[in-house]
Amino acid sequence: MYHLPALLRETIDHLNIQAEGTYVDVTFGGGGHSKVILQHLNEHGKLFGFDQDTDAIKNTLDDERFTFVHSNFQHLQRFLKLHNTKQVDGILADLGVSSHQLDQAERGFSYRFDAELDMRMNQKADLTASEVLNKYSAEALQHMFSRYGEVRNSKTLAYKIVEDRQARPFKYISDLLGSMDTLIRGNRLRYLSQVFQAIRIEVNQEMQVLENFLEQALQVLKPGGRLVVISYHSLEDRIIKNFFKTGNIDGEVKKDFYGNIERPFKIITKKAVLPTKEECRENPRARSAKLRVAEKNG
Repeated sequence: MYHLPALLRETIDHLNIQAEGTYVDVTFGGGGHSKVILQHLNEHGKLFGFDQDTDAIKNTLDDERFTFVHSNFQHLQRFLKLHNTKQVDGILADLGVSSHQLDQAERGFSYRFDAELDMRMNQKADLTASEVLNKYSAEALQHMFSRYGEVRNSKTLAYKIVEDRQARPFKYISDLLGSMDTLIRGNRLRYLSQVFQAIRIEVNQEMQVLENFLEQALQVLKPGGRLVVISYHSLEDRIIKNFFKTGNIDGEVKKDFYGNIERPFKIITKKAVLPTKEECRENPRARSAKLRVAEKNG
């Protein structure tokens, strides 16, 4: 299976799908969520699926109600306009890396394989993991590891990488693992996951993309439309919470001329929806998933 969708039932329930509605799955991947959304639509319903990964194209659904958009979802508004769609009834985003991407050794997403340090979700993008490791300053690397991976000894790791690359540039995953070996603190697999996550987020500019997407999602949602987001990282989750509460990335409360707080969304999930123990057993990669839902006010 290309990717086992996390929190599938909870996602579909919270989208509150209307049979004749128009919906967007901005992280199409293997089409797991999209297939179920289509089951809830009648002949007048529409579904758009976005994915920048070339590998996802082969999963395109043979259904006249479905339109595949080969693009990063930060271009949501532009591509919907190209398809003569200004507003939609619901949007789903399942963030992070797919099982398919993790399990493909040559993509360089996982420390389980030795391959070139790539980590690009869009294989046509310029920035790779090896370029980040070989060209970023020690300060930039430290910031990346600390902010995106919450790596405790991020400064030590950053300066070790800068030192080691003078003798031999980082090209393969084994190069990075060898450099880190003596610096690993605590649980080894957790440490490696944090480091690889930080690099992947930087390579794909995931936080900036998320911010761009959220701002556009607010614009294209109809009043009463639902925005459903599944995140896997505390920083992502914080951005989503702030946006749902205030309608802006910074979480800054804004007031109108009369002093009334502007609330563009009604928050449907007061607390994040988490996967059940049963789902975590069946799909261990869902264990860090957090689902949040907001409905656009009129």
